[in-house]
Amino acid sequence: MDNSNFTIENIPVEAYDYVVNGKSAIEWIMERYAITTHKDSSITNDPNCWAVKHNNPRYILDLLLSVIYLSMETVEIVNKLPKLIF
Repeated sequence: MDNSNFTIENIPVEAYDYVVNGKSAIEWIMERYAITTHKDSSITNDPNCWAVKHNNPRYILDLLLSVIYLSMETVEIVNKLPKLIF
């Protein structure tokens, strides 16, 4: 399975409001699960290889969809919380 065959569209902007350590959870997942090549060693890290090896080629796609859902649910819950006054 090649991730370039997939496009996730219409992600609500609010989903990016769920931020952990200064970055949205969606951006964090996309960054961490990108194919990268170490410049000094030329070793390529391809998370897709792990997914295929473990017979779960949809792993990264399903993970990202779950994070999008989790982000939306979390933002909705947080927005319903009462405002704190110090």
